[in-house]
Amino acid sequence: MKRVIKWIFVCLLLAGVVATFVFLWSRQRPKPQQFEMLRVEKRDLQKSTIVTGKVEPRDEVAIKAQINGIIAELYKEPGQLVRVGEAIARIKVVPEMEALTQAESRLRLAEYNLKNVQQVFLRDSALFVQNVISREEFDNSNLKLIQAQEEHKAARDNLSIVKEGVALSSADNGNTIVRSTIAGTILDIPVKVGNSVIKTNTYNDGTTIASVADMSDMIFVGKIDETEVGHLHEGMPMELVVGALNNCRFAATLEYISPKGSESNGAMMFEIKGAARIPDSIQIRSGYSANAEIVLESRKQVLALDEAAVHITQDSTYVFLMTDTVTQEVRQTPVETGMSDGIYIEITSGLAEGDIVRGNARENFPKK
Repeated sequence: MKRVIKWIFVCLLLAGVVATFVFLWSRQRPKPQQFEMLRVEKRDLQKSTIVTGKVEPRDEVAIKAQINGIIAELYKEPGQLVRVGEAIARIKVVPEMEALTQAESRLRLAEYNLKNVQQVFLRDSALFVQNVISREEFDNSNLKLIQAQEEHKAARDNLSIVKEGVALSSADNGNTIVRSTIAGTILDIPVKVGNSVIKTNTYNDGTTIASVADMSDMIFVGKIDETEVGHLHEGMPMELVVGALNNCRFAATLEYISPKGSESNGAMMFEIKGAARIPDSIQIRSGYSANAEIVLESRKQVLALDEAAVHITQDSTYVFLMTDTVTQEVRQTPVETGMSDGIYIEITSGLAEGDIVRGNARENFPKK
């Protein structure tokens, strides 16, 4: 009995060893690879590029101060609309002491001269009535009176300009009132009441009182790499995507390509501008970030294949054409390719519509 039990134990042990060996051998055997089967089909291909930039008004005008002084009043705020000639601010003049002294001295001399000429004219008028002086002498006396009156008026206006920035004879045309030179929206007023301002002259740009722009005429401004700028031309359609407006899309037209590039992070970049067509119902703010998609090249209904199935070497381009989809037997087939949209590539020769091409191995497929 013991002998039987011993043989049974030995047989079980041998069976376990054999089963373990078979299991390990089966695990180590290479599994036949399964490949994706890709069909050659007709597709619409489109190659495009994305340019990052911003949306801004075509024309933005800086309204400058025309006199030195202090901001006394501000009549407008950013975001408000203005018409041509509408007042934005008022400047209180701070006169220079030297100019003020000269103006006051000029006025005093003009007053003394006017009084003297008036007295002479009154005397000559009486003498002319008595036929003591000639008509010519009387006319000369009258002319001197007119000249003295004009000089007195000019001296008085000069003093008013130095003190107040406005001539008494033309108060409505003074430089103390800062007016908009265009119709549009006020984008910014960088000054406050009480700030000192300086006028525009040959040596100074002057203080900016306000920035005004026509917000109905917006453009996209961005920069594109030198490797792609050669594919662009004026008049190309663009599509703008504004992230701040929940990725709203607007049509645009490329209208400017800079003839000169600028280096940025080691790359040569060229500025481009496009006229944006934005509906009146949508409010766009100056400086919104935007992306412009520009179609560089397109093909309609051409034979195309997944680009991952095309193998490119130094001297040839080929695919693995399936000759048997069951056993997945393949034949290396040379092909010629055209444009690519980054996913699919155009097949110009070597394959026909409906051909099956071997793709990636299944273990390399991305997990869904």
